[in-house]
Amino acid sequence: MIVRDFNKIIEQERERVVSDAQWSSVRMLLADDGMGFSFHITFLEPGSEHTFEYKNHFESVYCMQGKGSITDIATGETHEIKPGVMYALDKHDRHILRAEEELVMACCFNPPVTGKEVHQADGSYALESA
Repeated sequence: MIVRDFNKIIEQERERVVSDAQWSSVRMLLADDGMGFSFHITFLEPGSEHTFEYKNHFESVYCMQGKGSITDIATGETHEIKPGVMYALDKHDRHILRAEEELVMACCFNPPVTGKEVHQADGSYALESA
């Protein structure tokens, strides 16, 4: 059984906290935990806009707090993001995520991330070799 305390991670396990331009992510589960997915709590700063395309990963995201939108670049379709809304990038969808207010999101990645990834120029994470 794996039990982790979010507050202890942000205070004592800084290597599990990853930040980039206008977002930060607390990595609760990573690849080395052996669960087959990773689980993160991610914070996006108000007024920020992010273009991502996870070519090597599937991601599902559940909004716990805040308000924003997600736009599917392929279709131009935009969806409201607010508490209770989940989206899943089942086709490695290139998208724009906008935070009108601070967004607090619970995220799962498959395959799991290692915690060392950085976004590449195209908005994706490289696939870690085993």
